[in-house]
Amino acid sequence: MTPPLHRDRSLEELEHDRWPAPSADDTRLVATALALRRRPIGELTVEDMRLLIRQDIGLPYLLPLALEVLRDNPMAEGHMYEGDLLSAVLTRNPAVWTEFPELGRELRAIVSKLTGLPSDAQQRAERLLAP
Repeated sequence: MTPPLHRDRSLEELEHDRWPAPSADDTRLVATALALRRRPIGELTVEDMRLLIRQDIGLPYLLPLALEVLRDNPMAEGHMYEGDLLSAVLTRNPAVWTEFPELGRELRAIVSKLTGLPSDAQQRAERLLAP
């Protein structure tokens, strides 16, 4: 079961886990992820979710939000390409869908309605979301 969505709270607040501020040696990706963890999840953009999900950060809270977006627009895009949020969600470890089966069912329903997915994306979706 996924945790309740408290859109006014940050991942740090929801997870009760404050990460250190970025150091001068951290990459831009690390610094961005750290900053996004401090932002209320209801304020995250498609790009913000894509970035965090790709890094496996905050999945119990972000996957339900991402699926809300994908339900309305399966090809929603951040800053990379059309469908990059769907790609980020589909490329998570299959264990995620075991942990959150209701999200897996919803994602399976979203993907099943899509036509014209590249064959590698369709195959990945079928493998990851097989019942």
